[in-house]
Amino acid sequence: MTHLQAGLSPETLEKARLELNENPDTLHQDIQEVRDMVITRPDIGFLRTDDAFILRFLRARKFQHFEAFRLLAQYFEYRQQNLDMFKSFKATDPGIKQALKDGFPGGLANLDHYGRKILVLFAANWDQSRYTLVDILRAILLSLEAMIEDPELQVNGFVLIIDWSNFTFKQASKLTPSMLRLAIEGLQDSFPARFGGIHFVNQPWYIHALYTVIRPFLKEKTRKRIFLHGNNLNSLHQLIHPEILPSEFGGMLPPYDMGTWARTLLDHEYDDDSECNADSYNTAAKDIEKDLSPKSMKRSQSVVDPGVLKRMDKNEEENMQPLLSLD
Repeated sequence: MTHLQAGLSPETLEKARLELNENPDTLHQDIQEVRDMVITRPDIGFLRTDDAFILRFLRARKFQHFEAFRLLAQYFEYRQQNLDMFKSFKATDPGIKQALKDGFPGGLANLDHYGRKILVLFAANWDQSRYTLVDILRAILLSLEAMIEDPELQVNGFVLIIDWSNFTFKQASKLTPSMLRLAIEGLQDSFPARFGGIHFVNQPWYIHALYTVIRPFLKEKTRKRIFLHGNNLNSLHQLIHPEILPSEFGGMLPPYDMGTWARTLLDHEYDDDSECNADSYNTAAKDIEKDLSPKSMKRSQSVVDPGVLKRMDKNEEENMQPLLSLD
């Protein structure tokens, strides 16, 4: 075991060897091979190429050198192409701070039985008057940056549960194709995290419609890991044990405290709201949201054909079976 693996438990070391092809005898050589590819992309500013940083990309791509480098390049390219998103990329930024305090994201105290960190989002908590969807995305990315420092999570990964209860059609209308594409590019294509499952619960019919819009932009591996449970929490419990879930998800623990993860990131600044009043809100984030038009986004800017929405039966979700397939 090298010093780069010092933070891993024996069980996780074995998992890294079996599932990720991680070999302590060739670890430094693997890292150097990825680092040597940096010169092939002079158009990208690689701001960090140290061993520990490159290692997380290798783990995210099961030590396939070229795939790890491509992810590394996309990580920095995404930041270069969306500079405004990362100008004030810190927990105390007004928009990010409010999103964090409303549980975007939340993090459960217990890991699942695979050692994965469970992130939770309660979609209806979004306060549109105080922060934007871009702020929510920034808060999630910032949180992942902090969590991915843990080598155990680099190997074991994450699980995401999104509760759509009381999420209104008006709120859903803000989920434009360009906004969704920005999120997909940031989370699926440009971040070195392993997502073992993305679970939708209590989703209304129009979230099903949105999912059909974004599905073509998802990788096959990602699609296999998205589970639409609707109101069937029993199917969720087949994959995540209720002993570690809060009561909102039919679990045995007390209701989730939305400020749990925010207090970890903000520490003593959690209760300081001097920056977060409506008058001092950072309107730059709103401008980002208005101007979103990723070059690769060639499809229509309407979320979905209104005619299609009208034809959809609002009770359709009850007839849809959860997608319980594991990769």
